[in-house]
Formats: sequence, structure tokens, C-alpha cells
Amino acid sequence: WKGQSAQQTDTSFVRFKAMEWGIRAAFCILRTYARRYHCISPADIVGRWAPPNENNTDAYIRNVCNWTGFGSHQHLTETEWPRLVQAMARQECGTNLSEEIINQGFKLYKTQP
Repeated sequence: WKGQSAQQTDTSFVRFKAMEWGIRAAFCILRTYARRYHCISPADIVGRWAPPNENNTDAYIRNVCNWTGFGSHQHLTETEWPRLVQAMARQECGTNLSEEIINQGFKLYKTQP
């Protein structure tokens, strides 16, 4: 991955040199979900990102939709992904990432595909 740290300590997850690069990677994954798997709604995206065999996917979808105002089956455009990624990061990390970090990651995604 672009922006990946030189030192990797966990074989299941990639570490990045800065949060923005990890957010960029999330946007790249969403692009793959949309293009390859036709995942275009919060339910589709979260269902693939956090499958039921590993997570409480229904609760994850509910939380993301409550925090974003999106409907669970609403078709999202790429311009709506930053709000979705911010909510998913909140679910994953338990804290809110700033819009600035999310927007910097989105800018990296758009300029460093």
C-alpha cells in the first residue's frame, strides 16, 4: 500500500506512516467494493467490510446509518464516501476522526490512486 510503514508487526492489519494514508487505503477498498462487487450502499459495504462471521454486522450498519443519516440501502456516490468512512472509523476505533483527517485521506485517494 502507498504510505505503508516500513515496520509491520501484525500479519492481519497493515500499519501506515500516518492516519491519512490508512484512510486513503479505506477509500481504495471502497472503490474495489463498488467496481468489483457492486457494493454501493452502507449495508452492502459494511456487510463486506465487517462480515457477520467476524462482527455484529447489523449493529455496525445501524450505527453507521445513524451517524451519517444514510439509509441502509441508499446508493452512495463517491462524494458521499468521506461521511461513510468517518462513521466506519468511529465504529472501528471508538473515537471520531476529524473531518480534516478524512478529507486529507480522500485527497490522497484522488491524487495518489
